[in-house]
Amino acid sequence: MSKYPIYSIQRFNCNDVNSDFYINTFKNHLVDHSFVEEPHRHNSYVLVIFTKGSGTHDIDFDTFKIQPGSMFFMQPGQIHHWSLSDDIDGFVVFYSQEMYNLYFRQKAIEVYPFYSSMGNSPEMIFDAKELKEIETYFYNMLEEYQGNKIMKQDKIMNLLDSIHIEIARKYNESNILETHSYNVKIKDFDALLEKYFLTEKAPSFYASQLHITLKHLNRVCNEILKKTTTQVITDRIILEAKRMLMDKKRTVNEIATALGFDDYSYFVRLFKKHTAMTPTTFRVSKK
Repeated sequence: MSKYPIYSIQRFNCNDVNSDFYINTFKNHLVDHSFVEEPHRHNSYVLVIFTKGSGTHDIDFDTFKIQPGSMFFMQPGQIHHWSLSDDIDGFVVFYSQEMYNLYFRQKAIEVYPFYSSMGNSPEMIFDAKELKEIETYFYNMLEEYQGNKIMKQDKIMNLLDSIHIEIARKYNESNILETHSYNVKIKDFDALLEKYFLTEKAPSFYASQLHITLKHLNRVCNEILKKTTTQVITDRIILEAKRMLMDKKRTVNEIATALGFDDYSYFVRLFKKHTAMTPTTFRVSKK
């Protein structure tokens, strides 16, 4: 078994037949699921807000400080774990992409810019006033989840969407990427990269798929992300390599092949260039 397991929503729902949604207070969540403090992944979207306590949250090898008002929004597949104080509390929500997109139909969860993996932090800090306002949505959603009133799912889904709208509004206020004319191209590039990065490494491929010149794609990446197209592609590959290296059963050679590298030594050099350590050294450092 991989050291970093992938948990489904059903793993937390116990006997609940609903495998697409879960909500709990963070304090109660830890009572039955203390294993979440160890590194792991989810096959669903994860939304967490902290109302009390402190600690740290590691997401894909970046460390964030936890404080009252800390919110984290994660996509399926991200590796994360917590280090938490005893007085920690807040809310944790898991939900599937399929449930969200099927319910709303006219819009998908991907429309929310803060879920984009390019150039966006998975963290947002709400001040005391903002925390009090958005906390109400979580309380109401938990009450619906634990109850059995008519139109339960409708109420839960609309509360969940209201939370996303509040996050998006705050995101818009502090993030100029959303209104930038290049933002649509970045989002499209992000989607293409997620689909093809294992097999397509050439920047020209993505420019062609986006129906723009490579020069223009480089301009977009430089303007928005302060990186070249090649750097963006490489960053995604290195992130996936780090994730794969957490599975001790896979050899470095197998990982290189899975990432689309026929030349094992080239993969090792690339990894070392961008992390200042070999894949093997990185793996040992994460024990």
